[in-house]
Order: sequence, then C-alpha cells, then structure tokens
Amino acid sequence: MTDPAIAAVILAAGHGTRMRSATPKVLHEIGALPMIGHIIDAARRLDPERMAVVIGDHAPEVGEVAKGIDPRITTAVQTPPQGTAHAVAQALPALEGFCGAALVLYADTPLVRPETMHALADEIAAGAAVAVLGFTPGDPGAYGRLKRDETGALAAIVEARDASPEELAIALCNSGVMAIDGAFLRARLKDIGNDNAKGEYYLTDIVALARADGRACAVIEADAAEVMGVNARSELADAEAAFQKRMRERAMENGATLADPSTVYFSHDTIVGRDVVIGQNVVFGPGVEIADGARINPFSHLEGARIAAGAVVGPFARLRPGAEIGAAARIGNFVEVKKAAIGDGAKVSHLSYIGDAEIGAGANIGAGTITCNYDGYNKHKTTIGAGAFIGSNSALVAPLSIGDGAYVGSGSVITKTVAPGDLAVARGRQAAIEGWAARFHEIHKGKKD
Repeated sequence: MTDPAIAAVILAAGHGTRMRSATPKVLHEIGALPMIGHIIDAARRLDPERMAVVIGDHAPEVGEVAKGIDPRITTAVQTPPQGTAHAVAQALPALEGFCGAALVLYADTPLVRPETMHALADEIAAGAAVAVLGFTPGDPGAYGRLKRDETGALAAIVEARDASPEELAIALCNSGVMAIDGAFLRARLKDIGNDNAKGEYYLTDIVALARADGRACAVIEADAAEVMGVNARSELADAEAAFQKRMRERAMENGATLADPSTVYFSHDTIVGRDVVIGQNVVFGPGVEIADGARINPFSHLEGARIAAGAVVGPFARLRPGAEIGAAARIGNFVEVKKAAIGDGAKVSHLSYIGDAEIGAGANIGAGTITCNYDGYNKHKTTIGAGAFIGSNSALVAPLSIGDGAYVGSGSVITKTVAPGDLAVARGRQAAIEGWAARFHEIHKGKKD
C-alpha cells in the first residue's frame, strides 16, 4: 500500500476560559513550544498536501503563530463556535479537490505522534471512510464510547449521556482525533445536524453517516497520555510531565545517560548525541544541540547553545543563546557564556562571564574574568587568541584583541590590544606603609572603649 495523500485540519477556536489567562489556550507552552506548534510539527512530518487551522475571531494571534511556524498554512475563522463539525466546515475551502485522508486534529491535544496520525491515514487508504483514534482512560467518565461490531470495525460513537449501562461499560473511548476520506467529508459534512441539547454540529455524527452509506469505519488505539487534552493549568502541567517523560526516554534510547531522568528538562527541539552524560537538575531551553561524548554536569541551564564532542559543561553553568562550545572545551561552575565561541580545548573553569567573544583553542580563562562587552548603548567583541592565558579577576574592556599565546596578569583591567606572546599587566602598584595597621587599631580601640 502506497502512502496516502494527507491533509491536516487543526481545530484551535476554543476560548479556553478554564485557563484563566489573557493568552489563548493553545499558545500556552509545553517544552518551550506553544501547544499548537506541537501538533503542527507532528502533522508536518507526514508531508501533508494541505494544512488548515481553524481559529476563533477572539484570538487572531493563534493564526499568526500558526503561519509563523509554516507560512503555507491556511487559516479559517469559526464565529460563533457551533461545534466540531461546524469548525471543520470552515476549513472545507482549503480541502477543495483534495482526495486522501483528512486528519482532524486539536491544538489542545498536542502530544499526538506522527506515527499515530499515519496509522489513521493508512486506514483511509485501505478503504475506510472514517478512522477514529481511541484510548482507554483510567476513568471513562463522560467520554464518548467507541462501539465495535463483531469484526472489530467501528460501529458507532455513543455519547456517555446517551449510552446504555452495557455501553457505559465499554472501556475504549473517543479522543476526538480522526481521519476522514476527503471526498466523503466534502460530500457528507453538510448532512450533520444540530438536533441535540446544545444545538451544535458534532463531527462524531460522521460515523453514523458513513455506516448508513455502507462505508467501513475503523479504530486505532493510542496511549491515554498521547491524547491528553489541555483545558486547565493543572492539565497543562500533566501534559508537560508526559512530554518530558517522552523526551527523556528518547534521549536514553538514542544512547545518552541521564543520571536522574526525572530532574532533567528538555525543550521540544533539544538534540542529544550518543554517549552524552547529563547530570541531575539540568534544564534545556530552546535551540540546544549536544554532540557525542559531551558531559553536562548538574544544575546547569542551557539555551541556544551548541556543545561539541567531548566538551564538559558545569556544574552550575549557564549557556545563553549564541554560545558555541568547542570540542573538549571546559566550561566550569558559575560560568556564564553568551554569544561567544569557545575554541577546542579552551578552559573557562569558574566564576566568569564571557559575552560577545571569541576564545581561541587551548586558551585558559582564569577565575573571575569578565568581558566588559556593553557600553550602555552597544555590544562590543573581545577576541582572545589560541593558547592565551588570562589571569584571575581580570576585566577585559571590549572592543579588545589579545593575541595568541599572550598573558594577562591577574587583577588587570585591559583596555588596549595585547600583541601575541606579550604580557599585559594593568593594576595599581602595591605599596606598604610600615606599622600602619597597628596604629589604626590602637586609635580605634580607644574610641570603642
């Protein structure tokens, strides 16, 4: 069976009142990415022919975020909200002439995997009119039940309020996510009515229409965590926990060691190589890439950084956007690096700030060194050559260049270029006043008494 043509319709028009937030619900983040971004990224992995996002008129920024992720996305507005079938109907113009599997996804159900979406689409390619994603929750409660016939095909979606005691005993529930044959969807969506207590148009009625037409309907099952919906802050936290568990397992399956997995937090785009070791209480913000064999020691925070093979970071290190750590380089405790390239084998071992800088291979940056990169208006660059040695407690006032193999004496404030191989010392000359301390104590001791 060849891969089916796929379109994705993402429903994102809900008001999300239970979030108690000025931010639209689907723009709340999981793994440093808005929920709608997760579902768009998952759908994009299937290389869909069409993508549409249905938004509400109360939150145009949702459409803007969606288009920012993928400019090819078509946006449609549902106003006022009149149910899921009505929402999908707003996206039908984007599906004009489409023949294939139309995935109906939810921006507030952000953890559905591409593999699961593909499995739903495969059922459409195999001849089903509708394929529904089911799951088995711990408490089925008010979820619609998925009723199967004797062949295992989907016979009906029964809402809990309409279910008989026997039907309520069914453990398999409806997640809402489904795939629908594109031609069938365009032909029959208009026939869904709103003769129900809420007067809304429910997409679940598409199953009854398909069965009435003699078309097959299928069920694909997923883990409950994968179809977790987010409607409140507590559920957002639950989804974050499920996402982090997935990312930790992926990192370990790919060959990384996590000393205490439950304390490591990944971003949606964290890339971790083989034989990487990550200590306890490490947090990755967006844009971090770690090459094979690197080590991230405990209590470090990294974002927008690239760490080359064999480098060691931390403990208690902070890498900010633009940090480039070379192979076998060492970034030690209480070191902050921002928009700086640290050369292969270079060492910034402790208590330093390196910003807007380029540090050559094998250079050694002593404790307490600061690159003074900001003059109140503009940022300036510091360049330190290969093999240079910067003594402890030095202030390097940018713009500044220190040549290969040069030395800077401890406690210096360097404001001018240091040539390769030179020693630069810029500090006050030490002087001793004999007996001063004893006289000082004697004077003040008398006053205290």
